[in-house]
Amino acid sequence: MFGGTARRGLPAVAAGVAVLALIAGCGGGTQGEAQTVGNVSGLPVTHFDSGLKPDAPKPDLPVQDLTDSPEDTIAVAAIADVSDYWKETLPASFDGQPFEPVKKLLSYDPDGTPAEACGTSTADAAMNAFYCPPEDLVAWDRGQLLPFLRERFGEMAVVTVLGHEFGHAIQYRLGEKAGVDKQTKTIVKEQQADCFTGGYFRWMAEGRSKYFTVSTSEGLNEVMASLFFIRDQAGKSATDRGAHGTAFDRTFAFQTGFEKGAAECASMSLDNIEPRITEQPFDKKDSGEGDERVSSELLGYLKDSLDQAFAGAGVQGPEIVEGSGACANGPDTAPASYCPDDNTVNVDLAKLKELGRPVDKEAEISGDAGAPLGDFAALAEVASRYTQGVQKGVGASLDNSNAGLRTSCLVGAWAAATNTEGNRLRLSSGDLDEAIAELLQPRSLIAADVNGNQVPSGFARVESLRKGYLEGSGPCSEQYG
Repeated sequence: MFGGTARRGLPAVAAGVAVLALIAGCGGGTQGEAQTVGNVSGLPVTHFDSGLKPDAPKPDLPVQDLTDSPEDTIAVAAIADVSDYWKETLPASFDGQPFEPVKKLLSYDPDGTPAEACGTSTADAAMNAFYCPPEDLVAWDRGQLLPFLRERFGEMAVVTVLGHEFGHAIQYRLGEKAGVDKQTKTIVKEQQADCFTGGYFRWMAEGRSKYFTVSTSEGLNEVMASLFFIRDQAGKSATDRGAHGTAFDRTFAFQTGFEKGAAECASMSLDNIEPRITEQPFDKKDSGEGDERVSSELLGYLKDSLDQAFAGAGVQGPEIVEGSGACANGPDTAPASYCPDDNTVNVDLAKLKELGRPVDKEAEISGDAGAPLGDFAALAEVASRYTQGVQKGVGASLDNSNAGLRTSCLVGAWAAATNTEGNRLRLSSGDLDEAIAELLQPRSLIAADVNGNQVPSGFARVESLRKGYLEGSGPCSEQYG
């Protein structure tokens, strides 16, 4: 975050009057719990090992340089599976259009014998997977990229990448129906491909795949984590050649496909994605490029920002006090806890400082669970506990799954509201990705109830933050009770 003028491209719905409609009509107890408990976009919350089915058939597909490695086994099954999805979906969603398989498939090892693909040597294509339109080719790096994804995130990460690349092949088959031609901006193509991948995973989550099974909790969490990892870095512009989107942008597109299907994905265009795309260069006044040191002073700015955002609730917002991060007679969710007895948020400043250090990309690659996530991740943790106090003030429940999702939604609404006049905190490029990084951590408070019980579905956590950010506080009460 930084101090400065409003951010370009703030969604109009969220940019207006912060959160004046907070929890209207929200009663006490567990009102509305049935709306969200056990539900991920209309599907039950499920817990089981996701991946290739033990009895999955062996695909009969011609693949150049195919090996019997686990990565190739998963990749070929993914191609066969996503082909099955599109055999059903293309004619059903696009006026009977028949499905045509891709002409070429290539597995390669950048350190092995080089091959030519799309005019490039595979020796120069490490950590990559791609679709080549002139050759109608889908290719993947089995030597570096796929092993990393499988080991770091699980099998669903490999399927996500292959589903995305196949989505590009579908774009070229749809042509005008997807509004894609040689002049189409990269960010539009990438948003559509991420969205198509979401539609494919919905089909899989509904149990329609012969090859894979995916749970709506841990399985979709793997997908969310891999989409976060392959995001563009903060400071890149969506207008840049090759822009793929921030984690916020990519998860938005995936979730849109999961919720609304392929036809909605094909309707994505520059006109309708530009108002919501968060990928942007750093503001010229943002001298720290999004990194502010977490301090007592910054927490003071945060308190002012939260008070301003939630003024319309008509209740006394909690004070933020420094201490152990736990309540003397109440919850212990350090590094920040909401204390109902005295309406305070008790924070452990030292731990927040550690969490809020600048993002360490090497630690992120290695999977270090204690890696710093950036200043906004730390501030969003505190903001989540502040919203508990506001929710208590209006009589909302604080100790169930709806409370966790409502909290995340309100944190998103606050994030959008930071860009109103008179606010000493402003969103910076990459801040929302820091929030998503924290949301996907098993320790995160952003989508947790007053006792720190986290909503199990990472998909639902990210969705609730997104709704609050893009739509304001309305859905926080309407959808999450």
